[in-house]
Amino acid sequence: MEQMNWPECLKCSTGVLLPLSDYGREGSSIHYKAWVCSNPDCGFNIRIDNGEVSLGKKIASSGK
Repeated sequence: MEQMNWPECLKCSTGVLLPLSDYGREGSSIHYKAWVCSNPDCGFNIRIDNGEVSLGKKIASSGK
């Protein structure tokens, strides 16, 4: 299995940024929609919604 090297989190320098994917309104997959820090104490995240980039919004689990 190939090992993936994810980018280091520039906020905390402890964690790495992990990519998250999602599905669009019509069911098509959206790869790398968001990136989150693997360090739970850091909480850094960046995401794309409707072409707009957001930094640091609160991340919560979905009830879906």
